[in-house]
Amino acid sequence: MQRVTPADLGSFLAIARAGSFRRAAIDLGVTPSALSHALRALEERLDLRLINRTTRSVALTEAGQRLFDRIDPAFRDVDDAIEELNTWRGTPIGTLRINASQIAAQLELMPLLAGFLAAHPGVTVEITAQGAFVDTVAGGYDAGIRFGELVEADMIAVPIGPHRRFAVVGTPGYFERHPRPTHPRDVIGLPCVRHRFERGDLYHWEFERAGVELEIAIDGPFITNDQELMLDAALSGIGLAYLFEEIVADHIAAGRLERVLADWCPYWPGLYLFYPSRRQMPAPLRAFIDFARARAPQAA
Repeated sequence: MQRVTPADLGSFLAIARAGSFRRAAIDLGVTPSALSHALRALEERLDLRLINRTTRSVALTEAGQRLFDRIDPAFRDVDDAIEELNTWRGTPIGTLRINASQIAAQLELMPLLAGFLAAHPGVTVEITAQGAFVDTVAGGYDAGIRFGELVEADMIAVPIGPHRRFAVVGTPGYFERHPRPTHPRDVIGLPCVRHRFERGDLYHWEFERAGVELEIAIDGPFITNDQELMLDAALSGIGLAYLFEEIVADHIAAGRLERVLADWCPYWPGLYLFYPSRRQMPAPLRAFIDFARARAPQAA
């Protein structure tokens, strides 16, 4: 059997981690066809099929899973060792990969991005906006951003922004056609814009006042998983919407939307940046956490 090199195994690992030849090729800076050729050459050397692939998906064979389980920790140790060298440089160098929901990226990441990149020109930031909660380690991400209750217990979580509040809003025309709710239960039966999580369930609107907590299952003619589309629907008069204050503030000030039930919408703990408890934190991630804390003392 011909000798198998770390480069051969690195190509296999990239495909296994990404679950896609295309995404793995982007990560490695090669073409998908070159990566496919490298995997085929490795399988021929080993005389084993490691990955089953179709035109739309890839999946590890039993042998491939066994190989992945054995070598992935070792390669991560190598990655840690290389990242540790960043501490010897004056500035961090490398790529920071973050997985965040669309709204988290919009509210927390993008306002910091220009300043962070200017302060750390050796760092490239890659943000994947994804509503579903993902395994950041398996996905090859350095960190993720979600609400605290969604973060796994074995992750280190760092507050990255202020407490947030939601707003229930509708257009003036909407309130000409429908009664203005004064209690959360009043929204039952009113046309509302509904949010469906990527895992399939519909979000129940959450309210709290004077220690009373309510979750209301709302109804309505439009369902989406995107806050911008929810805002568009609200502005079109389709229904009431339950959105972050920051998204609707300008529209309320301009009179395009009106807010109701404000006294039932308290501040909730904000978003958290989370990452695995590894021996060495990647230098770009450490730099980003320090940068975010310096500009948001209330979230430190």
